[in-house]
Amino acid sequence: MDIKALLIDDEPLILNHLKNAIPWKEMQIELVGTARNGVKGLELVMEFEPDIILCDIRMPLMDGLEFLREIRRLGYETEVIMLTGYQEFEYARLALQHGVKDYILKPINYTELEAAIGKLADEVRSRRSEKRCAERQLQRMIGLANEKMMFDVLMGFAADVPRWGLEEEQGRELQYALFLVDLDDYAQRTVSWTEQERKLWNFAVRNVLQEAIPGQKPHYIVVQMRQGEWCVLLEFERSGNAASSPQMQEWAREIQRAVKDHIKLTVSLAWEQGPLEIGGLSQTYMKLQRGLMLQAGHEQLLPMTEDALARDAAAVSEWQIVEEITSGLKMYDKSKVEQGLGQLKANLPHISERSALGIEKFLQYSIIHLLREMRELDFMNSREEGKMWQHLQHSQNVKDLLNVISELENHIRELEINKKSSELLMISAGEYIQRNLSTDIGVDDIASHLNISSSYFSHLFKNHYGETFVEHLRKQRMELAKTMLRLTSRSVTEIGVLVGYSDRRYFSKVFQRYTGVTPTEYREQEEERGSGIEPEKAGADSNKQQI
Repeated sequence: MDIKALLIDDEPLILNHLKNAIPWKEMQIELVGTARNGVKGLELVMEFEPDIILCDIRMPLMDGLEFLREIRRLGYETEVIMLTGYQEFEYARLALQHGVKDYILKPINYTELEAAIGKLADEVRSRRSEKRCAERQLQRMIGLANEKMMFDVLMGFAADVPRWGLEEEQGRELQYALFLVDLDDYAQRTVSWTEQERKLWNFAVRNVLQEAIPGQKPHYIVVQMRQGEWCVLLEFERSGNAASSPQMQEWAREIQRAVKDHIKLTVSLAWEQGPLEIGGLSQTYMKLQRGLMLQAGHEQLLPMTEDALARDAAAVSEWQIVEEITSGLKMYDKSKVEQGLGQLKANLPHISERSALGIEKFLQYSIIHLLREMRELDFMNSREEGKMWQHLQHSQNVKDLLNVISELENHIRELEINKKSSELLMISAGEYIQRNLSTDIGVDDIASHLNISSSYFSHLFKNHYGETFVEHLRKQRMELAKTMLRLTSRSVTEIGVLVGYSDRRYFSKVFQRYTGVTPTEYREQEEERGSGIEPEKAGADSNKQQI
């Protein structure tokens, strides 16, 4: 039974009739207790927290109206039906003013009472369902916001990330372990796939990853970094135990098995068990990405051991040129890309002398990495990418690989990525954000509106505005909320909805984080300033009057 009811009346006969005349079980209502006065009724309310109360008005020790005032003072939102005699009609009116849902006149018409109780129970169930839906939506919003902010941290766009979830409420300080999951041969395998097919497969893998670590698992977040690549961030309380090497190894195998069983694809993993601070996640992500890129084979399991770190240190200097080229692509800086490609060619003799990979493998891995980045940024269509892969597959020596790099260089020269077009895109993005502040918009929505990839948009937005999309959107919403609090009489809830927050509690939390005060406190401060009285001075004057 999902609804609890409590009966309060000083007449035993009426209590007995209420218990027996109403088909409580058939109505799926549990009768948790009876009381003959308000004092006893209050004790039962605190013990059972009933959803519905049937209460008489005139009773000894504590009457119905006093009982009602007391449960409202204590914060209980229980629905109350008052039972009253004809001569107590004015009492009933007062009770309605204190939030009583209905009143039934004595002598009681039990058919009428049953209908009122049934209607009230349906309302309680409906509100519960709406509340559960709102809570699920809120958790989804928090989850999506955290994923987007963690993406910014992992990409090096932000050094820290505010926590809006339970961690903040419970005062938890978090550290992390990090898995990097990469679909084997993803770039080559998916050349012939349509964009829709790629999205569906990436979505399917992400869903599997979200359920891949079984048992008493730590809380973790799955963040897609680019097509075919995800970070799995495991969260641990600083005061608790971090993950052990055997645990990480077992979880890595579980992830591999889950993807292979459900999606019929294979993945390779690299990981760092930490514990990692949030500021070190970006560098760790880059190390894991380098490790997987420079490790040949399928279904690789690559922990960041001392040997792996030593190999990474040896590869950093030669791989930095490739990362400079990638950085130029993401910044839409053709000159930086062309300069990096030229430096790569010029440094090949030195790379071949010190490389642990061999020059051919190094060039192959470099080209594959650049092809994936160019696809992610929509800098190459399927036909052009397929042609590059054909050339790469038929490359038999260093000269052939250099020819592929020359083709990439020529392709980049022909790209229309320039400052003017970027600025126009960002002007359009800014206008779209302003028009849609009240809706649940995200990176994918704006990227789709601009007809560019989400990754392209994120990099372009950061370069143009100097802040991430999430930071910018929050700032625009909070500034609009401040304006409405100052200039309108709308309620805090209404203003929250108008700036994109359907849950008042979440809106107030974000607003307080942004301004240092709650929306109500901000409005009061602005009203005091508008009347020419500074808040501190107003408080002092008030104290003087009290003295």
